[in-house]
Amino acid sequence: MTDTTGPSTAASPTARQLWTRSRGLLIALTVLVVAGIGLAAVRSGEQHGRLDPRSADRLGSRAVAQLLAERGVTTQVVTTAQEALAAAGPRTTVLVSDPDRLTRRQQTRLHNALADSTGRTVLLAPGDDPADTFAPGVRAAARTDVTIRPPDCSFAAAERAGDAELGGIRYDSSAPGTDACYPSSGLPTLLRIPGANGSDTVLLGAPDILYNDRLAERGNASLALQLLGSQPHLVWYLPSVGDSAAGGNDRSFFDLVPAGWMWAFLQLAIAAALAALWRARRLGPLVTEPLPVTVHASEATEGRARLYRQADARDRAADALRSAARSRLAPLVGVPAARAHEPEALLPAVTGHLTDHSTDAAALLFGPPPPDDRALVRLPEDLDALERRITSGTEQEQHSAPSPAEATPPTERDRTP
Repeated sequence: MTDTTGPSTAASPTARQLWTRSRGLLIALTVLVVAGIGLAAVRSGEQHGRLDPRSADRLGSRAVAQLLAERGVTTQVVTTAQEALAAAGPRTTVLVSDPDRLTRRQQTRLHNALADSTGRTVLLAPGDDPADTFAPGVRAAARTDVTIRPPDCSFAAAERAGDAELGGIRYDSSAPGTDACYPSSGLPTLLRIPGANGSDTVLLGAPDILYNDRLAERGNASLALQLLGSQPHLVWYLPSVGDSAAGGNDRSFFDLVPAGWMWAFLQLAIAAALAALWRARRLGPLVTEPLPVTVHASEATEGRARLYRQADARDRAADALRSAARSRLAPLVGVPAARAHEPEALLPAVTGHLTDHSTDAAALLFGPPPPDDRALVRLPEDLDALERRITSGTEQEQHSAPSPAEATPPTERDRTP
């Protein structure tokens, strides 16, 4: 076990060893990063300016803004709750493109500011929280496909528009006087809730009628113009990530997790519990099986020594050598096996069996770890020498001791002539 490889050990791997061990993980991470960048680049052109009245992309809303401008409706784009509150007023329509991004505090402040006005509030695909805040008594139900649907209601704007592309979130309302239009499986995808002073709130289950590439389909343009052009001024509110962060940290972690993920996590937890019960069941008593191959003691010893050498574990190797030597010496010097590893019990007995005191038994049997490989190689040699000296001394004592017959004192019968 001499040191022939120099300072490079497993504790200080080379650059080649590091690359060999980590190249698979690095390649996988590189593929994930490249795929993420590519996917983001592909989708960025499609999602850029979504529902933005200044965007001409297919998911933008520049076409409806231009049609409103031709009818004398001014459109003001805001990106923060403060700007929306400042721009809201009488004879104003406030469109919130992403109500779910607002914090509960922002929703309440905006609703209170719009409640006393004579304008209209239009919410695009609001979930449970914004629906209940802006329209108490309204609950968001399951989603449905966006397709062409008939109005099936008495709301004048929906009757004039006729069939339109509605869907998305369906709503269940208990508020009196509510106009429920474009139903799907009995629940409407467009709600109009009248308020005080002639104001009202409109909930759209999906914003597809406002997209540039969908505006010309069926009654989409007519419905969009009537919903957004009922007042001479339109405030188009596009909530941003910074605006949500500035609104206060009043959302918990579970509020930010979609409901579907919670159900998925619950199913995974149940599956993990069932798998644990399945793997932990008792199949009967343990049965010993023969090893497929026979491992010789010398090979096992050599393999362990190589592991110690690779890990630079001279302390563990020395402890194993000293422990084995103490276990062999204890019965030779008359020390019980249970106390073979106690210095106060073993060292006096070992020292008593040595004819000279040139050997430091304490350092040899209970000393510190060897400082280098050379000292580690010398340790088993010194332990063997100590064991041979005690073994030879014990054998000499046994040979020089009188036999039982000689040691027995003569009786009166033996002394009789």
